[in-house]
Amino acid sequence: MHVNTTHMARRLERFVRERLHPALYRETAPVVVAAWDVPDEPVPFADAARATYRPFSTGELWGVPWGTTWFHVSGAVPPSWPAQEDATAELIVQLSDHPASPGFQAEGLVYERDGRILKAIEPLNQYVPLGDRTTVDVFVEAAANPNIAVDFRFDPTPLGDKKTAGDRLQYRLHRLELGLRDIAVWDLVQDVAVLDGLAAQLPESSSRRAEILRGLDRMVDVVDPSRVSETAAAGRAVLAPLLARPASESAHVITAVGHAHIDSAWLWPVRETVRKVARTFSNVVQLIEADEDFVFTASSAQQYEWLKTFYPQLFERVREKVREGRFVPAGGMWVESDTNMPGGEALARQFVFGKRFFIEEFGYEPEEVWLPDSFGYTAALPQIARAAGSRWFLTQKISWNETNRMPHHTFLWEGIDGTRLFTHFPPVDTYNSDLSATELARAEGQYAEKGVGTTSLVPYGWGDGGGGPTREMLAAAHRTASLEGSPRVRLESQRAFFERAEAELPDPAVWSGELYLELHRGTFTTQAKTKRGNRRSEHLLREAELWATTATVRAGLPYPADRLAEAWKTVLLQQFHDILPGSSIAWVHQEAEANYARVAVELESIIQDSLAVLAGPGERELIAVSGPRPRDGVPALGVAAGAPVAAVPFQRCAGGFAAETDAVRVVVSESGWIVSLVDKRAGRELAHPEHPVNQLQLHRDTPAQWDAWDIDATYVRTRTDLTAVAVETTHEGSLRIAYRFGGSRIEQEVRVDPASDAIELRTRADWHETEKLLKLAVPLRLLSDRMTSEIQFGHVDRPTHANTSWDVARFETPAHRWVRVDEGGYGVAVANDATYGHSVRRQSAADGTVLTVIGESLLRAPLYPDPEADQGEHEFLTTIRVGASVADAVAEGYRVNLPARRLTGADDVEPLVSVTGTAIVEAVKLADDGSGDVVVRLYEPLGQTATSTVRFAFDASGVRRVDLLERPADEIPSSHDGEAELRLRPFEIVTLRATPAP
Repeated sequence: MHVNTTHMARRLERFVRERLHPALYRETAPVVVAAWDVPDEPVPFADAARATYRPFSTGELWGVPWGTTWFHVSGAVPPSWPAQEDATAELIVQLSDHPASPGFQAEGLVYERDGRILKAIEPLNQYVPLGDRTTVDVFVEAAANPNIAVDFRFDPTPLGDKKTAGDRLQYRLHRLELGLRDIAVWDLVQDVAVLDGLAAQLPESSSRRAEILRGLDRMVDVVDPSRVSETAAAGRAVLAPLLARPASESAHVITAVGHAHIDSAWLWPVRETVRKVARTFSNVVQLIEADEDFVFTASSAQQYEWLKTFYPQLFERVREKVREGRFVPAGGMWVESDTNMPGGEALARQFVFGKRFFIEEFGYEPEEVWLPDSFGYTAALPQIARAAGSRWFLTQKISWNETNRMPHHTFLWEGIDGTRLFTHFPPVDTYNSDLSATELARAEGQYAEKGVGTTSLVPYGWGDGGGGPTREMLAAAHRTASLEGSPRVRLESQRAFFERAEAELPDPAVWSGELYLELHRGTFTTQAKTKRGNRRSEHLLREAELWATTATVRAGLPYPADRLAEAWKTVLLQQFHDILPGSSIAWVHQEAEANYARVAVELESIIQDSLAVLAGPGERELIAVSGPRPRDGVPALGVAAGAPVAAVPFQRCAGGFAAETDAVRVVVSESGWIVSLVDKRAGRELAHPEHPVNQLQLHRDTPAQWDAWDIDATYVRTRTDLTAVAVETTHEGSLRIAYRFGGSRIEQEVRVDPASDAIELRTRADWHETEKLLKLAVPLRLLSDRMTSEIQFGHVDRPTHANTSWDVARFETPAHRWVRVDEGGYGVAVANDATYGHSVRRQSAADGTVLTVIGESLLRAPLYPDPEADQGEHEFLTTIRVGASVADAVAEGYRVNLPARRLTGADDVEPLVSVTGTAIVEAVKLADDGSGDVVVRLYEPLGQTATSTVRFAFDASGVRRVDLLERPADEIPSSHDGEAELRLRPFEIVTLRATPAP
């Protein structure tokens, strides 16, 4: 018999929509609603409970943007409801009549009168179970967060800044009443959803598909549309045999991990994330108590700390579920940070602070790195993760690649030092799965390790304030635990998955180097003030820890551990992957910049107090060097006598201005362009007169999508080379070059540093462009096949050509303090103090000269999500060091970012720690456990096997090698008389712990 499957599908869809869904609640009953609008920022429950409420009804508007309205809901449960065993009473709360969009609309948190949190309300999670209650007396804290996503049309909006968001009411209370949920009808809806979804994934010729379609059609016949409640069980009976057919032994196995990816800030401010965490975690606790198989995981120690601080009762309930193994902390990091831009020590501290919190609060240490959504992953991460005690890594974001597809889903990821990390990249291509048949089929179909592996992981649950997993998702998981035609679904933790996957794949494929995301390349540049704040904070933290430790050991000054920890936590939070990358609303970045300013004040206070104690009162001119290499005759990490050295002055010459040292000669034309750059020692002219070394270039910047996130390769097609309007010498002998264009002004100061022979370009911009990209181009007469870029604890090489699709896609890349290009061993380093986005390409001049062009991306001006992004005043320091080896580049990067401090005092200060060999000291601090031990972190920077000796300038009763959490490591270095002998592999990180003798 011919089967019209289209007709059957339409019949089923209408039956579910018009008959089953309306019958989910057997009866409803009214409640009394009153409302109170919080005048400004959110308030604690105790304040809301004391407030004066006004009568309120469904259908009324509420909630100005970013405002909070509390609803007091009271009523009586009809006496007949608790006696019905096949139904359960619930409070139904639908805060908005907008189409449901999890995570981007109104959300609520429901409290009992005594302040105990019951559960949250979300667009796709609109019920509160009432159990055996006979009355209702609850408060709903409703957040009127504006929907800035708006289907990601990327329209400029004033809603991201509280000052410009306006006061128009956002939402209409759509439904608020009691309901008696019919359990059989609800279960029938779940049965239908699973089977209908499965049928859609099976081949049209499949007998299993035909069987399911006929069964669903028969169910429609059996369930009486006028008596749905009475006949739902009969409908379920028709479908039961279809759901009982087990999966085949060869079916793909999916570990379904309950999850809710909550961005620590993004299209909402940090303060709203605090509430999103409470809402989501309360949902999870309720669901754990309702379903004995449910296991949930959540990352970011910061979010747990917020819960502990602002919702202590809920935190204790979470702690109980962690002890039960049902609520599993993940990732071991303070936040799900960006990994391209945080410095090496900061990325290490993400693990230190994250893991220490989980260990101290829960007695649990996550062993996986959980970063599903960060925008690419540094090749330094495997070693950092291993040094923190992690074994596994999970990400999802690389599935967003525009050009190339990753060849593996489960593999070993090899970092720059050779460390390997067992890695999983879920083939489901989402970290917000709903466990639909579509997504289960995608996970199985795309799994790359077929034939050698059988299992993958699916994180499921609505994220970003969507409330996490739902009971509907769990119903789907239970029905697909073993279902013919579907992958087999297991509800378990990520740890169970990784242990099984490792056993199944003892010899997986290896991916070496960075996991570069072929998208979101603009995040290396957008919101330049946030990026400068991060860079400056990282280096101030280094200085503060170094001098505070030295002052404690040498002078007995109390170590400011708590102050340093709070500063670190602020910086680590703001390295979250939508704050530091510049992809958040204006509110977030304004707050971040204010936080960086407060951190700077606090750290400067620690530095100045420490140095004052160390140097003592006096009038000698001293220099404090916190960098890892000697400078101006002062030892690294020490203080000694010295005075500022004047810059080499520019003098008039034919055609412009010139400055010269024993090593370098620079000529700047009357137009303000560096037209000659001579390395006198090598006898090389590095500049081409038609391609100035300090060229400012303006490009149109209108990506196809994702404004703040993306720079498209097409930006190179539109370019304007800025022309100076004035060039003049300064009193200090440097050269000042002025530019005017559009609504913006730029001044570029050029000077030559006499100590390093580096050419310094200080660019000050008053920027008022929109949808423009400002680049500083440095074309050099070098034929270089690669650009070497500093990353955390080392560097990577990237090609300057575009031979393969992988090379083509890597047209904008992140680097830290320096990049270097090389021709046959001769190199030039370009360092910076606040820039991360870089490009490199080769081009030919008109006379045939081949140039390698380094491009620093200084500023952007996207309109979404912050229409004022990057507007205002900025400053960038770029230096060019000719004839530079990698070691020179490393030294230059530290010189630029850790300028020597000038002070007056009486005494030199011997370095607390000194190193022979090439190793770099990255941190000197006191141990976190308060023991007074000195901790030193260092690394090999050149990519070669090396030996180094570390000497402690105090009596040390023992020197031990420890991990990042300062726990003993397996290897004990050879040590004697306060010295430790180290043999380092390329880019190896070593942490030493020395105990001062009593």
